[in-house]
Amino acid sequence: MLTRKRRIKAVKTASLLVFVGIAVAAPVTGQSSSWPLAPTGTLRTVFLRTNPIHGRVDPRTGDVSGPVPDMARELARRHQVAARIIPAENPAAVIATLKAGEADIGVLAYDETRATEVDFGVPIMVMSSSYLVKASSSIWSSADVDRPGITVAAVKGQSQELFVSRRLKQARIRVFETMPPDSEATRLLVSGEVDAFAINRQRALDAEASFGSMVRTLPDSFLDVNQCVVVAKGARAQLDEVARSVGELRASGFLQGAVERARLAGAKAAAGSQCN
Repeated sequence: MLTRKRRIKAVKTASLLVFVGIAVAAPVTGQSSSWPLAPTGTLRTVFLRTNPIHGRVDPRTGDVSGPVPDMARELARRHQVAARIIPAENPAAVIATLKAGEADIGVLAYDETRATEVDFGVPIMVMSSSYLVKASSSIWSSADVDRPGITVAAVKGQSQELFVSRRLKQARIRVFETMPPDSEATRLLVSGEVDAFAINRQRALDAEASFGSMVRTLPDSFLDVNQCVVVAKGARAQLDEVARSVGELRASGFLQGAVERARLAGAKAAAGSQCN
């Protein structure tokens, strides 16, 4: 039977072994790395917090979840580096974060104007876009929207706003600086201040789920756009590594699994390797 002194020594030894095991297993934040996507030892990924296709931020805990955080954490795990997920309010903020060197990679919908500021790598998801209208609206498909007397709302800088501002010729476009809450978007539609809201399909379905007796989502998609990994302009080595690493996630089924875990009806894993 162990004496009291020996028992104390045994406990201290066991505790030290546990501590050492944890220290070895856990990635060390801030430690340098030879992996091109995380030279600081931490993969820093910026995403659109306002886009449920990318991910969601729990308003109570601040926890982030969804396809982009899942992808970032899996890439970091495979390369034994730490992961930092950075929520951004809009596409301009994603670009600014990359330009400032505060993130290594980001995710954005492809657009030719954005390609002048960041470099687009491979697509990870395809996002559908649908119009949200009031329940009693005479608009039943996207083809009914571009007519005189119709006011279409969209959020500045989002891919849906860029599309409707370029393509719609007869409808009036009302551009909002930020996406209003679902309750306010519903009020705008029901009051007749706007006739349709051009947003990504998942966001439209979220609003319909909350205010289904007042609004509805049109059944078709007026714009399918690739959601792509982006890097700072000119980061060629990073783009090559993005193609390789994300290609592995696609081939393994991880990307489709991330979409399914998030229960997204307005997205699917991208099948191709070109972001356009």
